[in-house]
Parts: sequence; structure tokens; C-alpha cells
Amino acid sequence: MNLRIQHIAIAAFTLGMTACSTMQMGSSEAKTEATGSAGGSQSQNASSKLERCDASLGTIALVEDTNAPWYGILTGQYRLGSTSPVLKLMIQQSNCFVVVERGRAMNNMMQERALSQSGELRSNSNFGKGQMVSADYSLSPSITFSNNNAGGVGAAVGGLFGSVGALVGGSLSAKEASTLLTLVDNRSGVQLAAAEGSAKNWDFGALGGLLGGGFGAVGGGYANTAEGKVIVAAFMDSYNGIVKAVRSYKAQEVKGGLGTGGNLAVQGASSQRSMTVMEAQTKLNEFGFNVGKPDGNLGPRTKSQLSRFQQSRKIPVTGVLDQATIEELSK
Repeated sequence: MNLRIQHIAIAAFTLGMTACSTMQMGSSEAKTEATGSAGGSQSQNASSKLERCDASLGTIALVEDTNAPWYGILTGQYRLGSTSPVLKLMIQQSNCFVVVERGRAMNNMMQERALSQSGELRSNSNFGKGQMVSADYSLSPSITFSNNNAGGVGAAVGGLFGSVGALVGGSLSAKEASTLLTLVDNRSGVQLAAAEGSAKNWDFGALGGLLGGGFGAVGGGYANTAEGKVIVAAFMDSYNGIVKAVRSYKAQEVKGGLGTGGNLAVQGASSQRSMTVMEAQTKLNEFGFNVGKPDGNLGPRTKSQLSRFQQSRKIPVTGVLDQATIEELSK
């Protein structure tokens, strides 16, 4: 009787062990193109495909339009989360920009400051004003989705292997994603760079089920996260394009300066330039006609320096900001 109980216990233990799963941390099958970690300017196990910079070019904030149609597809149809975490990982690992928080965590940051102002935090918490870092640039992502069935491939496989081949070929599909990143200068609002990226993978889900074993595990697992992996790969392609663009960056120039009217004529529009007194004061200082700190007031000192400037440019000396003077200051 005791021997029988022992056999039952051993059988139950064996059955229990076969039902257990093995947890594998850092599994390569669960990884996307964005791998590893980042801390400060250092990164660990980053993808070898990620472009990098020797020195950071400034601070950057991620601006994700959660009202855009692509975001609704991402979170609704594909049940995936925000693109910000994976993009922040890529950015920090690349060392091209320093990431500053302007997303959801910003609410928590402001909450801590509100607690400090209310007196609830300890006196040495050091949450005073003037500590947050400004974002020099903004990076905005967008996604275009595509899910194409590879009918031609399925037909070819079916023709070669009959009914089994038709089943395999019928399950073979391509997951595609096209992404776009735009980089904007926050002070001027000028777009500095934009880069498209794309990625594609093949879904072999049913093939794994037919063949069994190791191939099935890899194929089925990959198919379950195909959309997420292809989106990350497409974003890495886009971000690499941004890095390459800014590494060889040369500012665009417009004759007469940015935002001063442009050089494309419009019928009926005034061709005369405009300039505020403060802008004129700034220009006079740049040309060596010191008016002091620009304040927007056309006082005696500014009028005197305007007269000196006009005389140096051989235009009528009026001491006021007339059209001829504006044209000379704009050069």
C-alpha cells in the first residue's frame, strides 16, 4: 500500500514538473531592435545597428500626438503602448541628445513641486524653482501601418507541397510599418530634420505549428509580437536617419533672414519690410552702434545711434526708423 502511494506521489510530482514553465530573463526571442540599457552617457548591450554621437547636441523632449489616428490604431487595434519609452531608450543610448521629460511623468514632477509649495515635504527636499532644464528640441513620431498577405508566396508553396503547402502558404504574411520622426528647434519653431523609416518581417505562425519543436516556438512567439517588433525596427531606422542628418547639419538660409517676408512674391502684398524698435536696437548693437540694452523705446540714445548708422550707410539722416534704415539694418 505504501509502495503504491509512493508511486502515485512520484507520478503527481513528475506531472507537476512537466506543467511548469521555465522563466528566462533576457531572452533573445522576446527582444526588439531596441535592446540593453542606458545610464547617463553610457549604454549597455545597445543594438549595433543604432547610430551614435561622440557628444550630445542639446536637450530634447518627445512630443507624441495621442489624438492622431495612428495613435488610436497603435493602442486600440494593436493594443500597444506609447512609443515614447523605446524612443527615449534609443536617444539616450545614441548620446546625441539629453532627454528631458515633458510627457506623463511631468504631472508627477509638478505634483512634487506642489507638495513642496504646500509645505508637506521636508524642508531639505530641494524642490525650489529654477532647477528644471529647458528642452532645446522636440522630436515628434508618427506611424503608417500596413499588414499585407503574401498570397503569391502562399500559392507557390501550395503548388510545390500540395494541401500541406497550401496551409503553410496561406498563413504566410508580411507585417510592415513606416515611421516618420521630425526634429524641431523649440526656440525658433524651425524644423531642423525629418527622417522616414521602415521595417518588414514575415509571419510564419502556422508553419511552426505544422513542423513542431524549436521552429514552432520561435515562429509562433515572433508572430504574437510581430507588430511591436516591426514598429520598433522602423523607428530605429527613422532615428538613425535623424542622427545622420544632424551630424552633417548645415542651417538653411533665407536672404534677408528667416521670417522677414520670404522671397516668393505675392500679388497685392506689400514688399516693404517691417522692424520693431527693439529689433532695430539689437541690430544696431550688432553693427557696433551701442544703444545699450534693447528696451523698445526710441529714446535719445537710440535716435543718436540711428543717425550715426544712417550716415555710415550714406542714406538720409533722419534719426528715425524709416524704410531705408530698415532695409540697411536687415542686410
